[in-house]
Amino acid sequence: MHLLTKVISIANQKGGVGKTTTSINLGGALAELGYRVLCIDMDPQANLTVGLGISLSDVRVSVSDVLSEDRVGIEEIVKETSTSGLSVAPATLELASTEVELFTAIGREMVLRDALSGWPERQFDVVIIDCPPTLGLLTINALVASNRVIIPVQTQYYAIKGLTALIKVINTIKLKLNHDLEILGLLPTFFDGRTVLAREMLANLRELGDHRVFNTMIKNTVKLGEAPLTGRPVTEYATNSAAARAYRDLAREVIELG
Repeated sequence: MHLLTKVISIANQKGGVGKTTTSINLGGALAELGYRVLCIDMDPQANLTVGLGISLSDVRVSVSDVLSEDRVGIEEIVKETSTSGLSVAPATLELASTEVELFTAIGREMVLRDALSGWPERQFDVVIIDCPPTLGLLTINALVASNRVIIPVQTQYYAIKGLTALIKVINTIKLKLNHDLEILGLLPTFFDGRTVLAREMLANLRELGDHRVFNTMIKNTVKLGEAPLTGRPVTEYATNSAAARAYRDLAREVIELG
């Protein structure tokens, strides 16, 4: 990571599994360790943008302009957050219509990769991409632009069941569009070790193929829910909380795995 910009997608086509929460707080934990981090919001819902304290009314140009035919440079849209070392490429609802326009574009799967070639490599150590809850062109663009994928998985039956389709898409992209793409690991989220179901689902997750499961498990805590309201990562909002410690542990795992 010290020598080469790592681009990490946080992806899962299922909603509500903690993608945005992981993007914000992993970014915050890495920034706390001294890394220069850029979070890219690829979800038209723009929750990452708002969760990092950016008012949508202040966003004049966004990821949608980077992906559109006019192709604004990504350096023109990046905003600094109140967290030192953490910047964001914001999204707006316009991103939904931009995805439709991409269907007719030449090289439609590579637009984000091309946009990230150059300036971000000189400015940031890590780029984290928050993917939307679909397997559409926005997610495909993120995966084609990435070196690594982290898959947050809620420790519930239906969340684990849907993993197969995502892994199939990732393998296809690796084969045809991006040979550098690797699954860094599966991240258990909303884990409640008091329930038999959660423990069984975690065991199932570890038996699922040959994919690594992070040692760090993200539990659903009050502080984790409150942090987005302040526009800061939980590592800054509630620095001594269990949630902050968990994301610091995850950051260390990500660094070790490379």
